[in-house]
Amino acid sequence: MMDALAVVTQLRDLASEPQNREAIVQDQGCLPGLVLFLDHQDSQVLYSTLQTLRYLAESPLNINIMKNELGMMVSLENLMERGGANDDIAVLAQEVHGILSAPEAPRTPERSRRKMKPQFFLNSSNKKAKSVTLHIQGLDTTDKRGLCEDALLKVRGVISFTFQMALRRCTVRIRADLSTESLASAIAATKVLTAQQVVKNESGEEVLVPLCTSGAPVQENASLPDYLPEDESPERDTDKAVSRTTAKQDSTGSWLNAAAGFLSKTFYW
Repeated sequence: MMDALAVVTQLRDLASEPQNREAIVQDQGCLPGLVLFLDHQDSQVLYSTLQTLRYLAESPLNINIMKNELGMMVSLENLMERGGANDDIAVLAQEVHGILSAPEAPRTPERSRRKMKPQFFLNSSNKKAKSVTLHIQGLDTTDKRGLCEDALLKVRGVISFTFQMALRRCTVRIRADLSTESLASAIAATKVLTAQQVVKNESGEEVLVPLCTSGAPVQENASLPDYLPEDESPERDTDKAVSRTTAKQDSTGSWLNAAAGFLSKTFYW
């Protein structure tokens, strides 16, 4: 059963991969649904929606489509004025608004690029594992590395992790259904470390994306197995988040199709 947070979280994870961004914006249901989520009452849904839009805005071809989407700029401006307890939301809304307002991208009709079929995506919800790279503020000693290791080992769904101490980074292999915010929450619980996600924009440059840790659930392991069961090991062919397929063209539809259907049923009559 899909809910708003599950849908926007999955869209955000898809949007974190540069090769997915144009296809998401081209879809007939996803971008209008994200705009509607900007008025959602749940702060986690709001923050995840803004993160998704921030990823999508990294593609220059998406800029004009996004800023011309009905309600997009007005909703962002409303969030920018909120402030208060939702300061992180206001800051991220201002960042997205600033990117969309920059007069750089060539003019593109609002709907002209939304022709890609949802079957362009494989069913991402069936993938068993994914990799996340985190920049960890405070990761500067072996003791703090030990704290980070202990925190990650407690999180149910973490498969493996490696550290780059010189860069203060940790690459974590996790189950596909585990949110990145859960990792950030576990790390923040150390009281001396904080995490941001490292992603690449369309130019290949690395950028840091802030992660919301308030309210993010963290399921802890009751016990730690010596080895990850074979059926839970990460798939080898996971370099590509998107690939074309002909064998599944007649299937009941991809996850993206299901998400678009959820958005339509939720917001449209």
